[in-house]
Amino acid sequence: MSPKIELLAPGGDIDAIKAAIIAGADAVYCGLDTFNARNRAANISFDELVGCIRLAHQYECQIFLTLNIIILEREFKSLAKLLTKLANTTLDGVIVQDLGLLYVLNKHFPTLDIHASTQLTTHNIGQIPFLKKLGSSRVNLSRELNLREITAITEVSREEEVLTEVFVHGSLCVAFSGLCYSTSASVGNSGNRGRCSQACREEYKPTESGNKFPLNIKDNSAFFDLPALIDAGVHSFKVEGRIKGASYVHTVIDSFRKQIDGFVETGELLEDGERLYKVFNRDFSNAFLRGDLNQSMFIENPRDNSKYHAIDKSNAISVVQIHEVEQNLSNEKEEINTSVFDKIKHLSIDKKPLSLIFSGSAGSPLTLSVKTQGYGEGKAITEDQSFELTSNNSLVASDKNCIDADAIEKRFKGFNNAHFNLIELNCDAVENNLSIPFKDLTALKNELSLILNDNSPVHPEVILPKLTRHAKQEDPAVKAKLSLLISDETDINLSNVTDADIYFKLPDAYKRGCTKYVGFFKENPTLIPWFPSVLIGKDYDAALNILEQVKPKLIVTNNTGIANRAFELGIRWIAGPFLNTTNSYVLLAMKESFDCEGAFISNEINHQQMKTIARPENFKLFYSIYHPILLMTSRQCFFQQSVGCEKPRIDNGCMLSCDKSTSITNLKGVSFAIDKQLAGYPSIYNNDQFLNIDIINDLAALFDGFMIDLTNIGAGDKESPDKAVLIEQFEQLLKKDQSNDPEQQIKIKTVLDKLVPEQTNVQYYNGL
Repeated sequence: MSPKIELLAPGGDIDAIKAAIIAGADAVYCGLDTFNARNRAANISFDELVGCIRLAHQYECQIFLTLNIIILEREFKSLAKLLTKLANTTLDGVIVQDLGLLYVLNKHFPTLDIHASTQLTTHNIGQIPFLKKLGSSRVNLSRELNLREITAITEVSREEEVLTEVFVHGSLCVAFSGLCYSTSASVGNSGNRGRCSQACREEYKPTESGNKFPLNIKDNSAFFDLPALIDAGVHSFKVEGRIKGASYVHTVIDSFRKQIDGFVETGELLEDGERLYKVFNRDFSNAFLRGDLNQSMFIENPRDNSKYHAIDKSNAISVVQIHEVEQNLSNEKEEINTSVFDKIKHLSIDKKPLSLIFSGSAGSPLTLSVKTQGYGEGKAITEDQSFELTSNNSLVASDKNCIDADAIEKRFKGFNNAHFNLIELNCDAVENNLSIPFKDLTALKNELSLILNDNSPVHPEVILPKLTRHAKQEDPAVKAKLSLLISDETDINLSNVTDADIYFKLPDAYKRGCTKYVGFFKENPTLIPWFPSVLIGKDYDAALNILEQVKPKLIVTNNTGIANRAFELGIRWIAGPFLNTTNSYVLLAMKESFDCEGAFISNEINHQQMKTIARPENFKLFYSIYHPILLMTSRQCFFQQSVGCEKPRIDNGCMLSCDKSTSITNLKGVSFAIDKQLAGYPSIYNNDQFLNIDIINDLAALFDGFMIDLTNIGAGDKESPDKAVLIEQFEQLLKKDQSNDPEQQIKIKTVLDKLVPEQTNVQYYNGL
């Protein structure tokens, strides 16, 4: 059994944080009013964060701060200022999604402990060493994993000395976290920026199977799976809920605390979990954890299920009986609210009052008397006590450079900060016309800072070094080269009509088919393997086998586990578009730590945001200019709730044999294609294709290559355009001698508009 089982609670506001602490959480994760993936939560200010840290530590509870979004280039200056402030607190860790932020933290802020967010979609053993090399001490695993997969990853994590945490309760995303672009494509509300609009909870027009909420799944709860997770070696049990209130947080955390403690003490689960139904829920499922993906995971009610649970449990039938159950539940909820707020009302996050009184006369040192409510060890003060500090040199009579209130205030007013409320700064007892070297005042200030900072040195502000912009390896005036992405083996014949690089998209699942691809790539050595985002368990092993047996000269990978292994094997690799690359520091992270050769810039950012990205030396930049717009990918089946399926649950053959397609339509009349390729995960796509030829004229000097996706994935039942004609049009656009020929460009655009009638490039202008 794990010697330490951490219960990690959500804290969306001050009251929720207090409720989590008093309920027995070992740690609380919370967000500031910027840079976090729950901007709909109330969140807290920096000063409040410092108060929460102080309060939590009194209860032996840790505080982790969420910085779990992708970061834009222009934000790093202000982010570095924030990180400097955080480094001068006793914050216990930061939760991060962006690989560039991982790089900056690891390189410039070594005292801040780094936790990899679930937004990094960590689901295979190869991703653990990748994240460790970037400084992560723990990893929040993907919510889609089952116990066997969690156990395998945790075993590798132990070897790498990386802790794992798993979500054990709260809302579930139907999509893989970090790979959901449901509204980013239309209005820029990206889940990767904390602005998830919850399209999966929306009502849609009734599907063929009669469902109005075809993407809405029940909440996750592993309340009765804790022993199995402990056996799996999981360190932290994480509860979701940063947009939930204090009553919810206290009820859930208190329930889990009792369940964990009871099991540790007796070896048995003693709690029945009924209290979890008294607060907001969409009913509960542990299907992901148990590896039993079935129709019962979905629920038609995206709102609070507690009332319906109470009615079902009471067997109420008549209107009077139902009303009585509802009234009793309402009373219980009110009692919970009252009880929780009564428990937390005495908890304070107020700043500690600080009084600084200076005194001194000629021939004696300058004396600083300090009064505050303190903390810490050694020379650091304790509650309601005071201490004195003295200058190194004595004061001397002088008519020049005299010490006065202004000189003292200038150096000491900064102690009125997030940690302390400077209620008094008094210099009345310092005699007039006295002088002391100003360096003595600075030394006195620094000594006080050290003591008030728990005897830890104060970290100076970190100014990130100016990035060097390197030109393309080729002539910057040369147009970017065209590349193709295919997934059909017969499309290899396209090499007869173009000299473009051809990427071949490998499937998400293989079974025994991996041996076929080994031979396939050896027979076609000019093809560049393209690895998908999600490779779980044996599918990751199969993908590794292809990589290790073929040893291609170059690959593109959207999976960091494959990236790590390619680096170990000395195989050149390019970061794919689903690694969410939005800033220069991501490029530096991959280049310096894993010898990455190039990267696709995320399609989520706009042309202005792209312009600010600095290319590392000998590094290539790519961009996809034509592709289906992926909205979300799921391990769950989208067909059960749309067109129906004769299978009650997903089995091993579904991934390999199912290739259905359909669509769902929201209440605004907008349709979305559901597409399942053979050996691929169910995915939802925008009705329009992404087609962006504007970037060819705007940013040709920035990119080495522009890619067009010819895989037919996401097209559903739509007729695919002639691929050879498509290639010809894009090649014409990329010809240097036609870059300033408006008439020719208009002709090409006319042809493309006919080939791709439903198209958009709104992301290129909206951005994030």
